Amino acid sequence: MPEVTGPNRVRRDQCPVRHVLDRVGDKWSLLVLLTLRGRRLRFMELKRSIGDISQRVLTQTLRNLERDGYVERQIHPSVPPRVEYFLTPLGRSLLGPVTRLVAWADQHFEAVSAARRRFDAKSCPPAASRSDAPPSS
Repeated sequence: MPEVTGPNRVRRDQCPVRHVLDRVGDKWSLLVLLTLRGRRLRFMELKRSIGDISQRVLTQTLRNLERDGYVERQIHPSVPPRVEYFLTPLGRSLLGPVTRLVAWADQHFEAVSAARRRFDAKSCPPAASRSDAPPSS
């Protein structure tokens, strides 16, 4: 079994975890993978399902996921050409860990939010108490 811990594990360029997280750890890739779960979608269907993603960003995200083997693009010869996107077996195999991550995030979101508020309260005092704040009249 490969080394899971240790100071050099994630620092190495050939670390598989780094390469996977580079792809699926961005803002949109997980949403695309989850949206394609169990179905084939055309570009605009995918864009509508995700919502606030730009056409350019969706195109780049799909290209990256296709390059890494998670998504496949199928072109149907018709007029106009019809293109569908779907998960490959590799992409489907990633759904288990991704689904567990989503469940973890749902379960712990409030705790993370509370930790952020506590940190921000300690790190960023209110403007009135800072020495660079203008004096009150």
